[in-house]
Amino acid sequence: MEFNTERLTIRPFMNEDLDDVFNIYSDQETCRYLLHEPWTHDNKQEKFTKKLTNHSLTQNQALSVAVVNEGRVIGDLSVWYTDMKDTVEIGYTFSQNASGKGFATEALKGLLEKLFAEYKVHRIQATLDARNEASGRLCERVGMRKEAHFVQDYWNKGEWTDSIVYGMLAGDLNKE
Repeated sequence: MEFNTERLTIRPFMNEDLDDVFNIYSDQETCRYLLHEPWTHDNKQEKFTKKLTNHSLTQNQALSVAVVNEGRVIGDLSVWYTDMKDTVEIGYTFSQNASGKGFATEALKGLLEKLFAEYKVHRIQATLDARNEASGRLCERVGMRKEAHFVQDYWNKGEWTDSIVYGMLAGDLNKE
């Protein structure tokens, strides 16, 4: 998957993206609500190689794409099929330096449009740590609706956490 928005290029990861991606995932605050600890110099190549191999979305393989602005990777979008027919889940991570500039909203809107138009998915959902208020606001900005709040349903990083599920259908895409 590759496409452009007004300010961004969304494309598969390339070998030369390693340092930019490491800068995103080695940040403690960025990883606070993710399911993994920050990347280290010892594991960065192994973790990055997984992103390189996830270059197409199939029923058996997730897709990871780079969000590029002015030649630098500022974010990561991921998509994978769930066990439900024609349903995908999305994940996203952006550099702290990209925060507050509308890049995440722009990238996610473009991704949602592509998934509905080209992959003909029925439903797109995002599951996030309930404490990640910025992520919830992003979901709402792109037209997703909060559908569920599960209390202490997920064990992560040594604690029980709440999960929130956002979802949308193709008809929700352009509602204001």
